[in-house]
Amino acid sequence: MMKRAFAGASLLLLLALLGCGTATPPLAPARPSAGADRLYVIDRGWHTDIGLPVAELDGRLAAVAAAFPGATSLTIGFGDRAYLLDRTSDFLDMLRALLPGRAAMLVTSLRLPPAAAFGADNVVTLAIATPQLDALEGFLAADFATDAAGRPLRLAAGPYPGSLFFASDATYDALHTCNTWTVEALRAAGYPVSSAFVIFAPQAMAAARALQTGD
Repeated sequence: MMKRAFAGASLLLLLALLGCGTATPPLAPARPSAGADRLYVIDRGWHTDIGLPVAELDGRLAAVAAAFPGATSLTIGFGDRAYLLDRTSDFLDMLRALLPGRAAMLVTSLRLPPAAAFGADNVVTLAIATPQLDALEGFLAADFATDAAGRPLRLAAGPYPGSLFFASDATYDALHTCNTWTVEALRAAGYPVSSAFVIFAPQAMAAARALQTGD
């Protein structure tokens, strides 16, 4: 589980004081055809990831994938940079992570299918048409900070084998969590979801499962 996930307990204590985010309307539904590409929404406890097969990646995300030779899929997650990179964090650090701060991206490489790696009950697989996949990749790539040559900026080794932290110029806070970001990614791909009021992993997974069933 991503280290940022443990700060979820402090979210429960502070949510009533912090209020709710600004609502954003959902986009029109995407209607992928049979045989379309796919993406994964992965439940990792308090945290959710977006997963994509490496074969579907191009452009700037292909540059991210190049850091993981042999991977068949990548999972991408969003979190507070200072908290993620501090391996000695305590409860006060968790609380500080709820204030606006620079984000980091955690990328984990897989050689197994996501359902085998995380358990079928923790993975929602969605079909995605090529235009929506391009839009999703654009959304994800935009959150990776790059150097002057356009290469993604690595920060440190991640907490799991085959994982790395990358820099992001995006902002993390109590009302824009990893789970908010996951639903924003789905919305950027054209799915009929809204990230308004999404804070916790069960909310993000419920949105993904509703897309899977067509509810």
